[in-house]
Amino acid sequence: MRLQEHTASLSEVHQSIDTTSRHKPRWRRILAFFGPAYLVSVGYMDPGNWATDLAGGSQYGYTLIWVLLMSNLMALLLQSLSARLGIVRGRDLAQANRETYPAPVNFILYILAEIAIAATDLAEVLGMAIGIQLLTGLPLMWGVSLTVLDTFLLLLLQRYGIRKMEAFIIALVAIVGTSFFIQLVLAKPHMAEVVKGFVPSLPDDTALYIAIGIIGATVMPHNLYLHSALVQTRKIRKTDAGIRHALKVNFLDTTIALNLAFLVNAAILILAAAVFFKTGHTGIADLHEAHRMLEPLLGGKLAPILFAVALIAAGQSSTVTGTLAGQIVMEGYLRLRINPWLRRLITRLVAIVPALLVILLAGEQKIGQLLVFSQVLLSLQLGFAIIPLIHFVSDKQTMGNFAIKPLTKIAAWLISGVLIYLNIRMVYAEAGSFISESKSIWVDGLILLAGLAFIALLVITIIYPFLSRYRQKGSARMHPTQITLGSLETPVYKRIAMALDFSQHDEKIIANALAQGTPDTAYILIHIVESAPARYFGKEADDFESRKDQEQLDTYLALLHTRNIQAKGVLGYRHRAKEIVRLVKLEQADLLVLGGHGHTGIKDWIYGETVNYVRHYVHIPVLVVQ
Repeated sequence: MRLQEHTASLSEVHQSIDTTSRHKPRWRRILAFFGPAYLVSVGYMDPGNWATDLAGGSQYGYTLIWVLLMSNLMALLLQSLSARLGIVRGRDLAQANRETYPAPVNFILYILAEIAIAATDLAEVLGMAIGIQLLTGLPLMWGVSLTVLDTFLLLLLQRYGIRKMEAFIIALVAIVGTSFFIQLVLAKPHMAEVVKGFVPSLPDDTALYIAIGIIGATVMPHNLYLHSALVQTRKIRKTDAGIRHALKVNFLDTTIALNLAFLVNAAILILAAAVFFKTGHTGIADLHEAHRMLEPLLGGKLAPILFAVALIAAGQSSTVTGTLAGQIVMEGYLRLRINPWLRRLITRLVAIVPALLVILLAGEQKIGQLLVFSQVLLSLQLGFAIIPLIHFVSDKQTMGNFAIKPLTKIAAWLISGVLIYLNIRMVYAEAGSFISESKSIWVDGLILLAGLAFIALLVITIIYPFLSRYRQKGSARMHPTQITLGSLETPVYKRIAMALDFSQHDEKIIANALAQGTPDTAYILIHIVESAPARYFGKEADDFESRKDQEQLDTYLALLHTRNIQAKGVLGYRHRAKEIVRLVKLEQADLLVLGGHGHTGIKDWIYGETVNYVRHYVHIPVLVVQ
């Protein structure tokens, strides 16, 4: 864990994909922009959305398809605004919030964002676990427990870069889309009736309630943080023409990706309409029940298998993007970074623990209520992501010529108002039913107090940017207006330490160390003895390897002394990385040179991550020789 000293969002992949190269064909430069929106789109087809789609299709047939289309248009506008913030200002939403709002407000916004991400992950855990259960018959508790293993999948994907991760997500989206396409072919929906579903109509109040659920679950708060960061993985030309081109291509990317998400959601609703509504099974909204009814109604085992596979793929794809959003939120608000696998593990455990407790204490039949609760938590956070976003992209001082036009601004605020109203209405309904069932005045009072705090924070979020006139706590531009490089005095190193492993790499390490020094520099040769006795007994060990290592070190020292180079040798024991740090500090070295062997992934767990550990715990320059 460490504090960030840089401001780049997702710094390990920041501007890692070059879209400016003139040597590539135009079509390849355009394709280089495609990818971020597909990672975002999976949030619109995650397991949390399936219940509302199934309910709408089974109860009202094709009537509510227009609601899906309308909600998709809302999402398209908001996601394009999120991408605009990242492309123009070079800030993700969390960073922009940190620069604008006071520290106490930012901390609350951070906590709410983390709760929203945990709620999203909870829905994905439950979706994947249900999919595993439907496919294999494994008890739900075991399915929930197995989802912790995808922590290692994310670690593996991050090793291969953002482009490979995007390809993996697109492959999962393709699995979901293909699964439902095949199911639709089997279901044979009546296309004329499907087309009629695009004509707006609401048969009754229950249809209105389901429509509110569909729209309210449309925009995921974490997707707005995610998109504003992912677009910064592309290196673009920071000219008006370059930014305009990036905005245009990213809007095309967003349009294609969200339309694919719309087609998946529409396929779920159409499948429910063709299979359940047409056969009189109008009360199906549960994933288990939908899966169970597919086989007898479609007359084959293929459809339920595809349904379960699609559910697993949707959950898995969403969980990867949820982790990235968590990293963006933590780094943006707190400027705090922890290892991605640890971040993923914590997020997943926060989701798994309540799911396991509900299964243990209340049984699997209560999982549906837990899924609804996760959507309520998401609804609480939505306004605190949308409102600042509209503020930021409307500000001409920071966005310049790329601030949104008045018509777009009106549409954005209108959509924001509709979504916030619908989500508050849903939360109010849930809280009201809970209060009516509760017999404790303290619980009722706590809910009312939380509601007042929620409204107060919402008002602050809306008003503060107007009052503060976007006072910046740091530069909101890509580069400061005045740049000075100072005197650029060349450092003189008096004591240079070098970590040697007695391999063919030592010659390069010594040569690079000598290149950094002067005739008066003293050199400290460090080697860590890693024999079993040395690990247990330290310098008290007198085994064969310890003696041989001392002889090798003495040989290096003798060779350096013949060249009139001041040098001393030090052996360390037990933990390699910790010993290097300790000896560097003990010898008061002002530069450390060590070798990087280039292994990644599982080899890091086997051999250890010496370079990463050492550079975090020494407070001097570190030169890594590959």
